[in-house]
Amino acid sequence: MSETVLNALQYYGAAAALLAAFLVSLNLGVRLTGWAFVIFVTSSIALIAWGFLNDEGVGIGWQNIGLLAINVVGVYRYLIAGGPDNEKAEHAKGE
Repeated sequence: MSETVLNALQYYGAAAALLAAFLVSLNLGVRLTGWAFVIFVTSSIALIAWGFLNDEGVGIGWQNIGLLAINVVGVYRYLIAGGPDNEKAEHAKGE
């Protein structure tokens, strides 16, 4: 794999994770937080690819497989299920 592609994956993954974490920290609502998790998903995919295409990054690749699963849960909760508050309301109706 070319050095340029590996660098692009590595730096995109790092920058996207920073942006997504910043957006989550702002707590500006369910929709924006959901889109931050979408950015986290793209970061994880880039870092999985970087990790397994790079001899020195296998640990980061495995870590990001776990983070990808967590981020997919975030996308589901915030964009598909309507956010944690909606889940609480649905749960309360069922009791």
